[in-house]
Amino acid sequence: MFTAVRVSRRALVRPPRFIGHVIPRSYASTEASTPEIPAVDPLPESPSISTDWATSFSGLSAQPFSKETADVLLAPVDPLDVEMKPDGLIYLPEIKYRRVLNRAFGPGGWGLAPRGPMQKTSRTVSREYALVCSGRLVGIAIGEQEYFDPEGIATASEAAKSNALMRCCKDLGIASELWDPRFIREFKSKHCVEVWAEHIPTKKKKKVWRRKDQKLGYPFQE
Repeated sequence: MFTAVRVSRRALVRPPRFIGHVIPRSYASTEASTPEIPAVDPLPESPSISTDWATSFSGLSAQPFSKETADVLLAPVDPLDVEMKPDGLIYLPEIKYRRVLNRAFGPGGWGLAPRGPMQKTSRTVSREYALVCSGRLVGIAIGEQEYFDPEGIATASEAAKSNALMRCCKDLGIASELWDPRFIREFKSKHCVEVWAEHIPTKKKKKVWRRKDQKLGYPFQE
């Protein structure tokens, strides 16, 4: 025989008690205000890595570089950096161009992108490159280099890349004096001299150019 037990209505709806008075979310009042989550600034968009520089002209003449960058690019060439070939051609070694670009844009802030396959003949290799600075196209040029042995094609290919870099840098004004006829005449008059020299392998003598502060190197000797 069972005895009936009266249970108050309040006991039936009374929520359970928890240690430390921590109430699970399922028992929390739905009327409680939800704390606001602070807004988070979106991450900056990463530079596009999908640009096909083999065909793209993205950023070309979009806007000038800052004055600080322009001052680095347009700085007068140091006469001590200028080299001379025996035929009288003056030039700036390609590593000097790279150093100017690194000062202007920082290492990793510029690069050369090929715009086509390497072209090879029986004596030369050539390839078109685009100079990209701060994600913008700034110049396009074809680099070329002679080679005399098939085993030297890899070295010639690298030289062609450097040749393209020097040509692209003309558009940025780097060492632009070297293409100025007046500067060339004045530089050769002040810093260079034409001398008679012997071509060591053939023993033939001819006039060649050198800097006044340097001696001739192989295959010539005075």
